[in-house]
Amino acid sequence: MIVGSLRVRLLIREARSLKDKRQVIRSIMARLRNSFNVSVAEVEAQEHRQMAVLGVAMVGAEAGHVRGALQQIAESLRRHPVAEFIDCETDV
Repeated sequence: MIVGSLRVRLLIREARSLKDKRQVIRSIMARLRNSFNVSVAEVEAQEHRQMAVLGVAMVGAEAGHVRGALQQIAESLRRHPVAEFIDCETDV
């Protein structure tokens, strides 16, 4: 069993309130869950209005598959129209 994790920092410049931020984050998390079948949670900076840190976890039988899926997730977040990708850390 291989467990992979991804920690992603995002900047949401258009968020004027925590409610605006959470609306964007909920949308991102739902899309990742549906598209990649992963577990996603906001793990840090919950009270910061424009910063979001998401934790993504995935379990698989092969390290290459898990690593590839986490890379695809990072790439999809880099192209997100509202949330600006800052950086990410992957651990497999």
